[in-house]
Amino acid sequence: MLVDVHAHIYYNYFKEKLNEIVKRAEKNNFAAIVNAGINNETNKEVLELSKKFSILKASFGLYPLEALKLNDGDIEKDLNFIVKNKNKIISIGEVGLDYNYIKNENSRQKEIFQKIISLAEKTKLPIIVHSRKAESDCIEMLESSEIKKIIMHSFSGSMKLVGKIEDNGWFLSIPANIEYSTQFQNIVDKVTISQLLTETDSPYLSPIKNTVNEPSNIINSIKKISEIKKLDNDEVEKIIFMNFQKVFH
Repeated sequence: MLVDVHAHIYYNYFKEKLNEIVKRAEKNNFAAIVNAGINNETNKEVLELSKKFSILKASFGLYPLEALKLNDGDIEKDLNFIVKNKNKIISIGEVGLDYNYIKNENSRQKEIFQKIISLAEKTKLPIIVHSRKAESDCIEMLESSEIKKIIMHSFSGSMKLVGKIEDNGWFLSIPANIEYSTQFQNIVDKVTISQLLTETDSPYLSPIKNTVNEPSNIINSIKKISEIKKLDNDEVEKIIFMNFQKVFH
């Protein structure tokens, strides 16, 4: 059984092809596609899609750059919406920190992320973390939390920080662009397979540059991970599915 633990199957790229994408994933023996919202509007979308397609699992998020657009009152409303629907979702994410695009509001981002961490502690849901150019701060904040199930999504930090993630017993989700990304190839080589998951970040990070990504490209990721780990494809698929079950059940 294949899993995609981080995708955005609600963007305009997918509106007309949604049935086709879901059918292809089902045909390719997918157990789940975690459909990650980034704000209140998309959280509502992923919830509706999870009702329509059982393979699409809802994850409610507040992307760091989206969060910066909101005042404290709106953030509280969005977080309350997550709590209200906690039994209808599989995880909290996409959430985290991003210092790549906005470098002068780090304290505000951390303040918001801390509220989300507290929410994850309260709900006991897994958390899917975005940490672009903010990897050390993300890890430090998560290490101070009581969250047990943490997925570092498309992690681009140093191998030293990768080692810290592994030591903490967290998971790293490997995107489909592992096909050509030395960063993700190195992570797979370094980290025990029992702490790896597969994702696409669809429509981004395709295994073929400048094309729209979709969940079924996880097939290519399994092959690449198998090659690096020197294991059979079936064995890698089975282990990653077991990892998924540990996190989400």
